[in-house]
Amino acid sequence: MVRVLLVDDQPLIRAGLRVLVADTPDLAIVGEAGTGAEAVRLAAEVRPDVVVMDIRMPDMDGIEATRRITASAGAAHVLMLTTFDDDDYVYGSLRAGASGFLVKDMALEEILSAIRVVAGGDALIAPGVTRRLIEEFAARPEPAPAPAPAARGLRGVTEREREVLTLVGRGMSNAEIAAHLTISAATAKAHVGRLLTKLDARDRVHLVIIAYEAGLVAPPR
Repeated sequence: MVRVLLVDDQPLIRAGLRVLVADTPDLAIVGEAGTGAEAVRLAAEVRPDVVVMDIRMPDMDGIEATRRITASAGAAHVLMLTTFDDDDYVYGSLRAGASGFLVKDMALEEILSAIRVVAGGDALIAPGVTRRLIEEFAARPEPAPAPAPAARGLRGVTEREREVLTLVGRGMSNAEIAAHLTISAATAKAHVGRLLTKLDARDRVHLVIIAYEAGLVAPPR
């Protein structure tokens, strides 16, 4: 059973998600919060597997709440709840530890699937989100925060793993990487797993950041 904490300052959004999850046998709502500060408190109290987090809230925004939640040992995975096209806080939320994004108008089944994906330790990062992420990086006038040494030098990463990291940075799934490199899906998955370990990456979203910072992925022209 995946334990879910809902965080949104709009009661109607929370109510809709609550009804959706209530009809799903493998998911359970263990708490609801209307502010970031309340989310941090509840996350420590009820220990959810996944926090569905709104970005824009009073008191404390979703980015700061995510940073505090993911900093603790055995922390929950966080899915940001956002209207991506209108939101310029994506980069900050990734840096804060978010494992992916939900868009408020996406299909209900996709929301449930996203919660399961993140609960399993993976990240929700569709190709379209990756493209917008790279555009966000490229558009920022200020320098990005300094990458970890492993990100700059990619020490210990083989040439094949660099290829795989580049394709992850472009938003490809394991199946798409396998087809592109003419390898099996299991081999592609193994390469991604080794990259996560070697680069001390939190998840697939973090690998995208590393690929960009290492210069393996160029912003769109």
